[in-house]
Amino acid sequence: MRRLPDLRTVFLAVFGWTGALTAAGHGGLLPTVVGAALAVAVVVAWRLRGRGAALAVLAGLLVYAAVATAAGVRYERTTHNAVTRLAEVRAWVTITGTVVDDPRPVQGAFGDEVLLRVHVRHLSADGRVIGLREPVLVFGQTSWLGVPLGSTVRVSGHLGPATGGDVSAVMSASGSPEIRAGPDPWWRASGRLRAALRESVSGLPPDRRALVPALVDGDDTGLDPALADDFRTTGLTHLLAVSGTNLTLVVGFALVVARWLHVRGRWLYVVGAAGIAGFVLLARAEPSVLRAAAMGSVALLGMGANGADKGTRALGIATIALLLVDPSLSSTVGFALSVLATAGILLLAPTWRDALTRWMPRWVAEAVAVPAAAQLACTPLVAAISSQVSLVAVAANLLAAPAVGPATVLGLIGGLVTLAWPLAGRAVGAAAGWCVAWIVEVAERGASLPTAAVSWGSGPVALTLLTAACVLVVIAAPRLLARRATGLTCCVLMVVVVLVRVPTPGWPPDGWLMVACDVGQGDGLVLNTGVDHTAVVVDAGPDPRPMKSCLDELGVRRVPLVVLTHFHADHVDGLSGVLDGRSVGNVWVTRLQDPPEGVSVVRDATAAAGVPTRDAPYAETRRVGDITLEPVWPLPRSPTIGPGDGSTANNASVVLLARIRGVSFFLGGDIEPEGQERLAAALPHLHVDVLKVPHHGSRYQDLPFLQSLGARLAVISVGADNDYGHPAPQTVDGLAATGEKVLRTDRDGSIAVVERDGRLAAVTTR
Repeated sequence: MRRLPDLRTVFLAVFGWTGALTAAGHGGLLPTVVGAALAVAVVVAWRLRGRGAALAVLAGLLVYAAVATAAGVRYERTTHNAVTRLAEVRAWVTITGTVVDDPRPVQGAFGDEVLLRVHVRHLSADGRVIGLREPVLVFGQTSWLGVPLGSTVRVSGHLGPATGGDVSAVMSASGSPEIRAGPDPWWRASGRLRAALRESVSGLPPDRRALVPALVDGDDTGLDPALADDFRTTGLTHLLAVSGTNLTLVVGFALVVARWLHVRGRWLYVVGAAGIAGFVLLARAEPSVLRAAAMGSVALLGMGANGADKGTRALGIATIALLLVDPSLSSTVGFALSVLATAGILLLAPTWRDALTRWMPRWVAEAVAVPAAAQLACTPLVAAISSQVSLVAVAANLLAAPAVGPATVLGLIGGLVTLAWPLAGRAVGAAAGWCVAWIVEVAERGASLPTAAVSWGSGPVALTLLTAACVLVVIAAPRLLARRATGLTCCVLMVVVVLVRVPTPGWPPDGWLMVACDVGQGDGLVLNTGVDHTAVVVDAGPDPRPMKSCLDELGVRRVPLVVLTHFHADHVDGLSGVLDGRSVGNVWVTRLQDPPEGVSVVRDATAAAGVPTRDAPYAETRRVGDITLEPVWPLPRSPTIGPGDGSTANNASVVLLARIRGVSFFLGGDIEPEGQERLAAALPHLHVDVLKVPHHGSRYQDLPFLQSLGARLAVISVGADNDYGHPAPQTVDGLAATGEKVLRTDRDGSIAVVERDGRLAAVTTR
């Protein structure tokens, strides 16, 4: 039987993690209570198990106290300082500080904005200059995109309270920043290498161009959201962010080169340390990068002699050290997933590998055991945040693994070579792109399988059952995998489950009127005409596959009418999933032909299918079976050419009033407050039964108007873990305060509105 690795530091890390979780944001009471409970545990351990057990618990108590103290001090410093006091009164201030992360574009209320963090060194307000060092989140104009990381900037604006995280305040910057000093030499070198890396792949197709930098340094700028969803479904998301895998590959490559150059002994540790430092600079010294560096270092230790003991000891020490440096990591999903995945690889993978080597080659056994162990360790947490369990994650990681290493190493080499010889660098970048093409193929094909992932509840009971199932797998796996017959049977069973769609009991429900399909971050609505296998579709989501799957499950074969509220990708890119294999009558679109990319998608898809399009007829009533539709926005003389900003396109959304068997619906696309206010004036006494909340429940709403509709049910079509913060808590709470039942596709899956015996209800797939 395999000896259990040294778990003493892991035991201490559990105490430290508990201290960080209980201290942050709870003052001193909760840590005191937990500390007292642990002190009692010391006494009990002494009486029951002797001095050794008591000393172990006492050591855990000391670690708990140290991390809890660090977390409490950090919390107090972040929430009680001069910046937070000025933020409470929304003061106008001028700050001077250092940009500590790369500016990234976000969608704002009045167009595109840029988000970044600044460590403030000096603050000027009301004629006073205050010296301090506090982090502030800055929202600025797009001119901030050109500000390099590490620059010293000066800018004025209004402060506002921070709603969470580890920043003291939020600033709405006025105008462009004044750059007072450039970044330090190491940040300039890092910026040049990142730019060279992007240049080396600039001639590749968009997906490869975005994915190579993501593998090397976590820069996933420009990645197609639909492809990101495929990576999430197949359990390959870790490849899109800075993770321990990135560091292991980069530093491992440096060590291989060093050995080739006859570097030996302790000098290899120097090379490894330099590689880690270089990786941190390349990927940016943010908390997620430091976490990845620590976990990657643990993985490197686990690969050496006596790796299990060294790895588990290093895992515990690294976890405690990270929590002492940044206690806020304790409540981040990324940190938890990194620790769990590393623990799974160190504790489970060796046993599974040894079991599999009884009937297969060692290298194959290791290739299977490592991703399986990491995935199983993370499964309950992944289900908690995504409400689904991937069934193809192990196979996808296994298939993608041979290309990940070459793509990462070639991408890094391509960036380095581009610095000296751009033409040769592009050749190496093209080779990295070929490797990445295979990873993209694995993600897209895996996500398209009938049962790539299954919905799973995120409540306490569901997660407890899933955790118990994972524990049973941990116990049973070594015996099942050790025999060829049982091992192959498990593999075949998994393949059958993935390839055969598992029907959802009770879906679709009898009497359904409308279904909000779970299409991710986008809209895809299906209205029941009352005629067999016939429905009207409003928007098609960002990806053809989930839209096609939803219509197939509903048994829809004929679509007399498709309404595309506007041309943003999250509403039109899935149109081919509606047209594929179905008889479609015609397509209504908004008058505003913007953005051009979405217009092209619709034009190409409808032309290929031979389906006519026309502008949605304002205020004309159209009856399709049991459905009555009336477009009430945009107005007939509204513009057909827009300025290209997101808000204008959103406010040109086709807004529909629908009635199905006596139940009324408000379907508002992504219309924003300006459009909602004009609708409120035009339709002052409008009341509906069901509200499809506009713009995925964003905070940009005319909430009084939405509340005045008096809906009994509000449906929010939104993707899990989206980058926009949808749905906004104030929108959800504002609707719920009127007595509306609020359902959302990211948590509830597809949502069916049903009418039974005159009563309105909802049925969900989760």
